[in-house]
Parts: sequence; C-alpha cells; structure tokens
Amino acid sequence: MTGSEELARRFEEHRGHLKAVAYRMLGSLAEAEDAVQEAWLRLSRSDTDDIGNLGGWLTTVTGRICLDLLRSRAARREEPMGDAFVPDPVLRPLAQVVDPAEEVLQADSVGLALLVVLENLAPAERLTFVLHDMFAVPFDDIAPIVERSPAATRQLASRARRRVRGATPSAEPDLGRQKQVLDAFLAASRAGDFEALVAVLHPDVLLRADSGALVRGAAASKVVQGAKAVAEQALMFAPFTQGAELVLVNGSVGMVNAHEGRVQSVMGVTIVDGRITDMYILADPERLERLDVPGFAG
Repeated sequence: MTGSEELARRFEEHRGHLKAVAYRMLGSLAEAEDAVQEAWLRLSRSDTDDIGNLGGWLTTVTGRICLDLLRSRAARREEPMGDAFVPDPVLRPLAQVVDPAEEVLQADSVGLALLVVLENLAPAERLTFVLHDMFAVPFDDIAPIVERSPAATRQLASRARRRVRGATPSAEPDLGRQKQVLDAFLAASRAGDFEALVAVLHPDVLLRADSGALVRGAAASKVVQGAKAVAEQALMFAPFTQGAELVLVNGSVGMVNAHEGRVQSVMGVTIVDGRITDMYILADPERLERLDVPGFAG
C-alpha cells in the first residue's frame, strides 16, 4: 500500500464522524458532504508528519471549513432564511429500530428541533457549541478557529447553550408512544376528523412548512401556529396523505408522503406529553430530490 493509499484509508476511518460534525454545523447533507471532501483535499496537500492526532486535526479543519461556509452563506443571503426553514432530515426505515434493543442506533441522532435552533445562532456560536458540547473538542483547540481567547470561546459556548436549552423542549423519547401519536394524527387526517386532529395537537403547536423559494399558492412555505389553524392545514392536504408512511426522521418517528413513487414531503415532529408541539415539513422539490429516502424511488 502506497503512502497516499494509507492516508486515504485513515481518512475514511474518520469520514462518518466528520460528516456528523459538518451536518450539525450546516444543517445540509449536501454541504456537509462538500465540507468533508474539502477536508480530505486539505489533508492530501498537508505534511502529515506534523499531525500527531489525525482525528482531532480533521475535526478542527472541518469545523473551520463549515465556519467559512456559514459566514459566506450569511453574507450572500439577501433575506433571512425565515422561520419556515427546515433543515435537511436524515431518514431511516422505522422497522430498523422498533425493537428497543436497536435503539442504540439513535445515539448519534440530532433532532430537527435542535437544528432549527442552531440555524439562529451566529456562526461562531454554532461552531463553538457543536464542537465543544456535541463532540467534546477542547476550548483551547476551538479558540484559534473563531479567533478568540479560550475564555471568550467558553463564553460563546455558554451563550449558545442557554439559547439551545431555552428553545428545545424535553420531548417524548419512546418510539412506541411517538408512533401512537403519529398514527392517531394520520388516522384523523384521513378521516377528516377535525376534533380528533385538534386533540392530538398541543394548543400552541407550531408548524413550519418549507417548500423552497419557487413554490407558490397554498403549498408555499409558511409558519402556522395553534391547534385549530394547524388542523385546518392538515385537512386541506389530507387527500395527498394516502401514500404516507412512517419512518424515522432524525431518530424520531416522522412521516414520508409520496405519490406514484415520488416523495412529496417529509415531516418530522416534536411530541411532548402525548401531543404534537412542533411540526417540520420539508416539501422543497429540489432538496427532496437529493435526499436518501428509504423505500422510495425518486
């Protein structure tokens, strides 16, 4: 095995970890892949004799790449992404983890609720929180990336932590109970039962529907709050849910809606005390095309 082949082999050992870091930083699976590939290019051009801890080096390099992407994203954005923005979901077949013994597979999952909160952090706050709180990277290693002292970097993480804790509820962890709630929601939608829908929704439920910039009309991106208003939306689109199936969306039970083998939308939810408090619907055709959706073509 040549030196370059050995380096590529060692890099591949870290690819999954690096993609996890980049996804949490960017909320985009495609951009996460690009960031990891850029990390490989930088590694291949570096003198590896000077790298004592390859995993740590790659993590901080990936973090720096993601920080640059976040800053350029903010600089070129003419308008904020808006409250309707839904990050790319990670999907798995529900059958994979309905067995409690399999739930260990969820250990590395990050919920859509958390990703939505991370979108509202400043780039340096997001990087510091992700690297330190999620991946235990020391502040001394993060400080040079954000060009601050370790003490100031610690303050960045503390500020981000407060915002995250204040905006992410303690959700239902049991997949079986999550499935019961989603089954009830689907049944009520398909039956056109408005009162049953309202009963499964929290009074202050918040719906985010991200259809992208090009979709107009009733299906356009929107934010809707309140059980009755969200129930009305559910009934409006109920005829299109006949092909819906339950899947795991970022480690929690959610739904994929398809028609003639083509995915129309993906919905993730937050469930607290047996009721849905938040709904995250991705219906952007371009982004759906790029998703790896189990059990569906397209």
